[in-house]
Order: sequence, then C-alpha cells, then structure tokens
Amino acid sequence: MPSNRRITLIFGGFVAAVAAAFYPIYFHPLTHTDEYKQMQKINRAGINQADVQPVGVKIWSDPFKPKS
Repeated sequence: MPSNRRITLIFGGFVAAVAAAFYPIYFHPLTHTDEYKQMQKINRAGINQADVQPVGVKIWSDPFKPKS
C-alpha cells in the first residue's frame, strides 16, 4: 500500500471518528428541539430558580427560545 494512501486512510478515519463523536453532542439536540424541551420541563419541574441560582447570576432562560 503506498504511503499516501495509508496516510489518507488514517486521516480519514480520524475525521470520521471526530464526526461520529460530535454528532450526538451538537447535531442531535439541534435537530430534536421538541424532545429536549420536554426533557427540560420534566427536569426543572418544582424547582424555584431564584433559590438555586447564586447571587448576581442571571436566572435560567429557555435555551431553545430564539434570541430577539
């Protein structure tokens, strides 16, 4: 196997591994926002935001809401 082909396969494998690891972290939540909104409603139910936030820190906002 020529050296260039071997380097290309190694580099291509590395890029594929990084892409495979990056998909569930970034692209899946980006494309399934309704699913994540429901999870956050369940996880944040019964929590008084002002009680858990440190003094001087902005209160939680909806991360899925478009910025104005």
